[in-house]
Amino acid sequence: MAAGSFALLQGTPPPISVARAEKVAFEGFGLVSSARSLGSHQDRNFLLTTVDGPLLLKFSNQATSTDELIAQNAAIEYLAQRSTGIRIPRALPTCEGQFVHVTHVDGVDVVVRLLEFIEGEPLSGDRYLSPAITRSIGAMAASLDVSLAELSAPALERPHQWDLQRAPEVLEALLPFVTDDGLRENLAAAAREAISVLDATAAALPQQLIHGDLTDDNVVALPGIDGVPDGVIDFGDLNYSWTVSELAVTVSSLLHHPGGSVCSVMDAVTAYHAIRPLSRAEAEALWPLVIIRGAVLVASGHHVASTDSLNDYAADNLQHELIIFKRATAVPLAVATAVVLDALEMNRTSAQLPPHGPLLPELAPDTVVSLDFSATSQLLDGGRWLTPSAESDIAAELLHGKAAATTVYRQARLTRSDIHNVDEPINVILGIDVTVSEHQQVVAPWDGRIEVTTQGLELHGQGVTLDLRGITSNVESGSEVTTGELLGLVGGLFEVSVSVSGAAVPRAVTPSLARAWDVASIDPTALIPGARQLQRPDTRLTERREQYVAAAQEHYFEHPPVMVRGWQEHLIDEDGRVYLDGLNNVTSIGHAHPTLVAAIARQWSLFNSNSRFQYSAIVDFAERLAGLLPDGLDSVFFVNSGSEAVDLALRIARSWTGRRDVLAVREAYHGWTDLSDSVSTSVADNPDALATRPPWVHTVEAPNSYRGRYRGAEASGYAVDAVATIEALTAAGTPVGAFIAEAYYGNAGGIPLPDGYLQRVYPAVRANGGLCVADEVQVGYGRLGEWFWGFEQQGVVPDIVAVAKGMGNGHPLGAVITSAEIAEHYRSEGYFFSSSGGSPVSSVVGMTVLDVIQDEALQLNALETGAHLRSRLEELAARHPLIGAVHGTGLYLGVEFVRDRETLEPATEETLAICDRLRQRGIIMQPTSDRQCVLKIKPPLCFSRESADFFVDVLDEVLSTGW
Repeated sequence: MAAGSFALLQGTPPPISVARAEKVAFEGFGLVSSARSLGSHQDRNFLLTTVDGPLLLKFSNQATSTDELIAQNAAIEYLAQRSTGIRIPRALPTCEGQFVHVTHVDGVDVVVRLLEFIEGEPLSGDRYLSPAITRSIGAMAASLDVSLAELSAPALERPHQWDLQRAPEVLEALLPFVTDDGLRENLAAAAREAISVLDATAAALPQQLIHGDLTDDNVVALPGIDGVPDGVIDFGDLNYSWTVSELAVTVSSLLHHPGGSVCSVMDAVTAYHAIRPLSRAEAEALWPLVIIRGAVLVASGHHVASTDSLNDYAADNLQHELIIFKRATAVPLAVATAVVLDALEMNRTSAQLPPHGPLLPELAPDTVVSLDFSATSQLLDGGRWLTPSAESDIAAELLHGKAAATTVYRQARLTRSDIHNVDEPINVILGIDVTVSEHQQVVAPWDGRIEVTTQGLELHGQGVTLDLRGITSNVESGSEVTTGELLGLVGGLFEVSVSVSGAAVPRAVTPSLARAWDVASIDPTALIPGARQLQRPDTRLTERREQYVAAAQEHYFEHPPVMVRGWQEHLIDEDGRVYLDGLNNVTSIGHAHPTLVAAIARQWSLFNSNSRFQYSAIVDFAERLAGLLPDGLDSVFFVNSGSEAVDLALRIARSWTGRRDVLAVREAYHGWTDLSDSVSTSVADNPDALATRPPWVHTVEAPNSYRGRYRGAEASGYAVDAVATIEALTAAGTPVGAFIAEAYYGNAGGIPLPDGYLQRVYPAVRANGGLCVADEVQVGYGRLGEWFWGFEQQGVVPDIVAVAKGMGNGHPLGAVITSAEIAEHYRSEGYFFSSSGGSPVSSVVGMTVLDVIQDEALQLNALETGAHLRSRLEELAARHPLIGAVHGTGLYLGVEFVRDRETLEPATEETLAICDRLRQRGIIMQPTSDRQCVLKIKPPLCFSRESADFFVDVLDEVLSTGW
């Protein structure tokens, strides 16, 4: 193509073989290489392997002039000399010192360039893009735009297929190649609306040279954990256009990835805005441009498929492009723009009711009861929200003595949420349900025209549409009515919604989109006497927490959901989203267990005080606990927490032996009190744990049979070394008064102690005058399934048992159990007292938890469901090399992630990212172990088989699509 001539639509480049590419590389650039064809939409690209490393050989589409290519090279060089922090492929000279080479293919001149090869993987494909990656690509687009703002390149100011300013004429030329009539009309209609909206702001949009194709295909990331891109590999679409087109192109490319939506890509928009602030006009133009880009991509994909049948790259991309268009148009354009404006914190207006009269003139406000179906509603206690008829049942119950019961407009209803759902619930209702006890007259609140529908009628007037479903009316379609005119009668349930005329408003939407829908959906509350307005959530909760709650008291997740309810093995946030709770071993029998709730309420209504009063509950509970332990362990101390339990256990041992020295196992956590912290050795909980231990605390190596010094069959070496340490301490004059260990290696991720470990260590401790303390705080109470206590798995009996967590199902409750002789010896140092430990309420809680574990066979459930879960996780490990091992038994499991199964390099960052992705998919999970590379799987003991399958299926998805 002659310099200076342009074509709006690029043609098909001639076919280039690998041999021809190698020949051109040698003749034009003096390179001896082997070539491999790379995908491209409209060029021919080859990766050259040379002695000096990889290079890119690019045969440009003949519609691109030499002047354009020279200008592209100059722009790349310009960017390379600026400190953008972005890796860019600079052009390399030909044998003659030029930066373009012309070769002849089938009688056609084709311009060839040699470019540096930018190492890294593109973001293309079906992988999930994290918020961090999404933000990074938005920031990259902004950085390039800022750098290019002052660059002038006249050769790049030309008609161009990918210039969104040219979209109307481009689509006119491309749409005929879309053979699917329905798809073609959808593309045309969406583009027409977007172009119409864009026309209103186009004159106010700044223009400059932009990259024009900063997409997931054209950015690369070096190998690493976070996958954040830092390189750009293609500058073929550099063009002078609206600056905001850059962001539109970038945003559209993110939409086809898993979870892509108008809401998810706002991370890229806000990151762009932070570097290069968008004007109001640009913000309003952004989503129309995204839609136009999607339409052009799909139309162009069909064009290439019909004119270049050998282009597999373009054919494969067409599937992604269809997803981009579908998601770009998933909500009305006005709603998507509202999402953009809200994300950028730009003021906007909401649709409002017109001046109106009453809809139900005979209804008195004091005869109306409000129905609260939110996640915190007492009406939904006891799991009632899962009953399909919950809304109608509750309305009927509350209607007694009232004229009407009304729901709350735009309330996120827990009754419309599901368990085991990876997606955000569609539970925000854009209307009000009214249930009346007797027939009520409905009149027109404003003048308008009636349209009868299959479900009721609509009143069109004053620029809005009133939709009444469930009304009985004799008014005919097309009738004109005036304010106050009778429309019909309602009896029982009817629905009221109001929308902007012409807007198609759904009955229900997701919480993340609810606010944006106020551009089309109007709150009808004022039409219903006595109806209650929605109470807005506290949007400053995280900010307030950071201001008033000590920073050391951390919370889960960078952007934590606000949890307001629990039920069985599920947690529910303020928007009614239901999460599977995979780690809450504190809540052993499940959240909000009705039996426990009733028992606590009853005891509180009777009496609660400290344990020095006489009452039966503390005796009954102590007797129950002693009956669950081996003979001889029959004296119970009640405390408030696991930390206090461990602390007291060590004090009892110190009193009995008269020794201060304690032997602890490394990588273990025992609590935060002075004594329990002193013997805690986990660096995950305290990075200085080992260096700051007091001199009287001695440690033995963590008996980790997976990654420790002794593995597999050699794991017996841990016990041999521990015994040697015990004897060496005695010989040194510092015999241990107590040996403390988790009876099942919990903090490391649910790894069992090596067979026989405690059978060898306990006798050595006792032979040297010490006592053996079993920390059962996490693992006790039936969690292992086969055994009620962890020490049973080892076939030993400890001298002192410390237990908490699951004892109280979240109520502060712990206990220390030992022999009467040891307990009585501690009495010689004075009495023991705990204000809440063993109180009437605490004792009732403890007994009720034991009742539920027995009555609902939760230990058996831990055994059976845990075995099923472990089996499924092991099957997952066979397919995903990131899983190094599956640890544990019962519902005390751990999935350990490693980067290499030989070196066992811990996948710490990956584990944290996986947990965050699991949260986005509806599962609460956190890392554990000193290396923070193990999923802590310790759910409530009521964890069902269905929940186990849901968890594994979602984990499989996350490991397959990315995090």
